[in-house]
Amino acid sequence: MEFTHDVIVIGAGAGGLTAAGGCALFGLKVALIEGHRMGGECLNNGCVPSKALIAAARRAAVAREETRFGVTLAEPQIEWAGVRAHVRQAIADIEHHDSVETFEAMGCEVVLGRARLTGKHSVEVGGRALRAPRIVLATGSEPLVPPIPGLADIPYLTNENLFELGERPDHLVVIGGGAIGMEMAQAFRRLGSAVTVIESGRVMSRDDPDSVAVIVDVLREEGVRFVRGKALRVEGEGGSVQVYVEGEKPVAGTHLLVATGRKARVSGFGAEELGLALGQNGFAVDARRRTSVPSIYAIGDCRDGIRLTHVSGYEGSNVALEIVTGLPTKVDYSALPWCTYTEPEVAQIGLTETQAREQHGEAITVVREEFGENERAVADGACAGHMKMILKGKKVLGVSVVGAQAGELLLPFAQSITGKSSTFALGSAIVAYPTRSEISKAAAFSAWEPTVFGGLPKKYAALVARLRRRFA
Repeated sequence: MEFTHDVIVIGAGAGGLTAAGGCALFGLKVALIEGHRMGGECLNNGCVPSKALIAAARRAAVAREETRFGVTLAEPQIEWAGVRAHVRQAIADIEHHDSVETFEAMGCEVVLGRARLTGKHSVEVGGRALRAPRIVLATGSEPLVPPIPGLADIPYLTNENLFELGERPDHLVVIGGGAIGMEMAQAFRRLGSAVTVIESGRVMSRDDPDSVAVIVDVLREEGVRFVRGKALRVEGEGGSVQVYVEGEKPVAGTHLLVATGRKARVSGFGAEELGLALGQNGFAVDARRRTSVPSIYAIGDCRDGIRLTHVSGYEGSNVALEIVTGLPTKVDYSALPWCTYTEPEVAQIGLTETQAREQHGEAITVVREEFGENERAVADGACAGHMKMILKGKKVLGVSVVGAQAGELLLPFAQSITGKSSTFALGSAIVAYPTRSEISKAAAFSAWEPTVFGGLPKKYAALVARLRRRFA
């Protein structure tokens, strides 16, 4: 077969951009195909707009505290058009990173159009036949909409249209208590909407329960209402919605946000005809991210597995390295971090305490440090939360953090979990004072304290002291 390219990448989101850009920078001939908008979910209706909305909401929340630290602020006046403009501007300021021009400058041929797999080495797009030894699928995901009776008959929101709202909801009803549901619940409440969250199971079930309890209490204090139960059916029309919940009174609101997870985008581009095997929610892949057709990779949200922007980027770089070098690479998620950007944030890396106990039983130990004992947190008046370090012996298995800017504290533990650093090194590091990151040093120091100050070291110190007194 005569190839037109060295690699074809379908999808210009986080994973596809990383894979395509990496290969192109090494001099490979790359075709990058995008059928919608460059930047994918994260830029256009995911990470960027949601964090911009959260920033606006945080500003309102600070002003609403009136007098604090001896400083009095005026009650916030929220202009929804201005909030929307801020969200759009954040996207506009970032989108050049993911633009056609940027990736053409790297050496990619960017093709805008709908791609279709026509063989294990071939793709058709816009009437063109492209061929390459390797194809990378980075087609992303879409909102998972549960089959709730009546839902299809009313206008509802997902992340794909939430940020286009022309008016602020009077009462936003959120079905789903995961990361997106919780972030948007707090943001809209702070921006003046009444908010009710409906969740049939445990809120933020992937995270450490002790961490989640802190943020649930904060949201309740801010006025978010939580209803536990399964949504049985939905009724309503534009401007009015009613959700019937198992074991609870119906929940009425003006707008409905469905935030019940993501569904891999696997159909509509020839994968079925080619026979690519599927897992529970996406293409089945091996540790190298290869599908059942070895010349075709699947990375990011379209493959079966965890869905996070930074995971997509990581897999894109791994696949690019494998394609460029011809050497196999494997993903390693032992130090996988994630963060929910509520205030306080809920962050996790590696195993939670529950997961660690399931795997290692009573062999684990848990070190806990409170932000109420961290002097920067006290000075900032932001003491809510804690850090939990999960260890087996002196090896870090995972860290759970809830607190202001919790996600910023995960980096050193990525090194500890993968064995590239140690808790001893972290506990003995010189850390700027006063910073919130001192809590990481405190947790690491606590893990080593019984070893350093007990048993043999203590006896040795006593011997040195006796000898010094004798020979001084």
